[in-house]
Amino acid sequence: MDEPRTGIFIVFEGPEGAGKSTQVRLLAHRLRGAGLRVVESREPGGTPIGEQVRRVLLDHANVAMRAETEALLYSAARAQHVAEVLRPALAEGAVVVCDRFVDSTLAYQGGGHGLPLETLRTVQRLATGDLLPDLRVLLDVPVEIGLSRRFGSPDDVNRIDAADVAFHRRVRAAFRELAADDRDHWVVIDAAGEVEDVSRRVADAVHSRLGLSLPASVDGVDEPRVEARAGDAGPAAGARS
Repeated sequence: MDEPRTGIFIVFEGPEGAGKSTQVRLLAHRLRGAGLRVVESREPGGTPIGEQVRRVLLDHANVAMRAETEALLYSAARAQHVAEVLRPALAEGAVVVCDRFVDSTLAYQGGGHGLPLETLRTVQRLATGDLLPDLRVLLDVPVEIGLSRRFGSPDDVNRIDAADVAFHRRVRAAFRELAADDRDHWVVIDAAGEVEDVSRRVADAVHSRLGLSLPASVDGVDEPRVEARAGDAGPAAGARS
């Protein structure tokens, strides 16, 4: 039986180059400034097993990977992540801030590659035991801007980033549709602007949706670059989860 959940689960979603890893870090800093215990994590990854799966998924050598294979690998890493990191942290009352979760599978493997959404949702229920975020933050950015950020750091570009523009547009559209269909649990933030402006809007949304009062300043944080890191990737010949 799963342990009772007393913490708060916040997930950042979005297309490539939206700056999720940056905003996860800045929000976590604000939350700690408010005296809260915070756990930061990411998908795929977050555990030793998940990080090994991540390397397989992002490796340029694996261009032949099928969308079905991707969906199952992402979900396998997620199952480990939920059991090993997310549920224990939430049971201990932490605020968990995560870079991607279930909706990335629906947007990338579903919207991007056309796998059936209901099938993907069934697999996610197995992987997560029906764990759902309290708040999903969609960092929305035009595909051209996001990809220019990603490819501005060539060393960070991975297999997922190499998908054609049409694929990335389908992914972005899928995220926007998911958010529009569940406005009670999503907030959409324009991520095309300056990092500090986006961070303030994220903090405002967390306050209004979850009632958490956060410090106005994020002083003391080493400001990460706007571009998503390798861990912020989405799909290429494959899809992201």
